[in-house]
Order: sequence, then structure tokens, then C-alpha cells
Amino acid sequence: MKTGFYGVFVLALAMPAFGHHSFAAEYDSKQPITLKGVVTHLDWMNPHVYFYVDVADKDGKLTHWSCEAGNPNALARRGWRKDSLKAGDQITIQAFRAKDGSNTVNARSITLADGKQVFAGSSDDGGPDSESKGRLN
Repeated sequence: MKTGFYGVFVLALAMPAFGHHSFAAEYDSKQPITLKGVVTHLDWMNPHVYFYVDVADKDGKLTHWSCEAGNPNALARRGWRKDSLKAGDQITIQAFRAKDGSNTVNARSITLADGKQVFAGSSDDGGPDSESKGRLN
């Protein structure tokens, strides 16, 4: 019986852990990036809101980006709603690139088409603070 328990314990340790990771585990604070593009989709879910943006390069070739924002509660306290970003919205994102080199970023601030800048990240996740802690409304 004891051997079986240890076998299950060792197997459990070898399995990948799925959970919330800090900013430093996934993103590189030395790789800031500015993206200008069009929102294609918004996923309003825990533990983080994700929105997706198509960014055109100088030749017009589109690149699809995944942008991680703060959790729904934190964003809602700042005036965000599920429909705050809609497909077709033109935005500019200040963010930090993913360490894995994918087209994924941790968004820190978003400038909307009307020029309003809003906070997108979480100041308590170990990542760099946003210069703007603007409210959406």
C-alpha cells in the first residue's frame, strides 16, 4: 500500500501544474511593444480578460495578437464592461511581449480611437505598473 501511495505521489509531481502564473513567468519586462490595430474578439473570463487584435505591418500584412488584460473584477471597477472593446474598434496597446516569442502580450494600457487611454493590466501581478491608471468611463 505504501509503495502505491508513493507511486501516485511521484506521478502527481511529474504532471504539469495548471494555475495562475505571475507576470515574470510569462512576459518579459525588457520587451515593451506598441501595437496599433483592430479588435477582432474579446473573451471576458477569469482569471484574465483576453482580447485579440489584428495588426497590419507596413506592407499591409496582418498579424494576429492575443492580449492579456487584468481580471474581470479589476477591470469592472475601472468602468470596463463586456462590450467595452468590440470587434472593429481601432486601438493602440502598450504592452510587454511573451517570453515564448509568440504573438501574445500583457497589455498595460489601451488608447481608444477617441484618444482616451485606459488601464488594461494588473498592478499587483508582479509586472511593471502602467503609467496611466485611467478609467474607462
